[in-house]
Amino acid sequence: MPLPSVGHSIGSPFIELLSVDSTNNYALAQIHANLAQEGTCFFAHEQTAGKGQRGKSWATEKGSNITLSIVLKPSFLQVFQQFRLSACAAVATQLFLSDHTGNAAKIKWPNDIYWKDNKIAGVLIENIVRGSASGQGRWEWAVVGIGVNINQTDFPSYLKNPVSLKQITGKNYNTVEMAKQLCRSIDLFYNKLLDDKVDLILEEYNAHLYKKNEVVKFKIENRIFEARVKSVNDAGQLVVEDAIEETFDFGKIEWIL
Repeated sequence: MPLPSVGHSIGSPFIELLSVDSTNNYALAQIHANLAQEGTCFFAHEQTAGKGQRGKSWATEKGSNITLSIVLKPSFLQVFQQFRLSACAAVATQLFLSDHTGNAAKIKWPNDIYWKDNKIAGVLIENIVRGSASGQGRWEWAVVGIGVNINQTDFPSYLKNPVSLKQITGKNYNTVEMAKQLCRSIDLFYNKLLDDKVDLILEEYNAHLYKKNEVVKFKIENRIFEARVKSVNDAGQLVVEDAIEETFDFGKIEWIL
């Protein structure tokens, strides 16, 4: 069993930045300068070079959205258990958005958040792992970057399917207060992770899995096939079923929507 958390609650302190290239870059720089403490949340009113999954960018309008990074010390987890933190962040973000969308938010594997077939949020986690004598490595730091479309209504044309909370509800929101709400949701599920309630987190993850039990078209290398989305396992693999059940690692398979 992991030890109880001795770190700071998530969002304490909550640091607002007027403009930054990437909140993840800023948080990582604080770690490398030995200025970081667990639980710190860096919120940017403007992010000029936000990061997305697999080297993609995260486009965001100044002052309109949540762009934040949370500093954590997940040393109670093994390096091969990284998906547990990813699932924790995804479930917390889904819950936060469901509170405002009537439980309509879903988790698109591995950690994007969708409303219907439109992307409203994404999570990018960057890690610092130190080597050890055993060769296993020690997971010292994680920077959990989260972007959520809040008040933006005009998006770049190259984005396939964006949507914002304002477009869904017709309301305007205070982005700082919304970011603090999100921090509280992350804190709730991170403490469940600390208490070794991984099964509960995975259960929530799969309960809100995008396209669960639906037949979806996928692409892997030159193979295009249809399969039913079943679940995501503790290793972070997507489980699908056609004639047989198959599991896929992130980055090995592409959704065709």
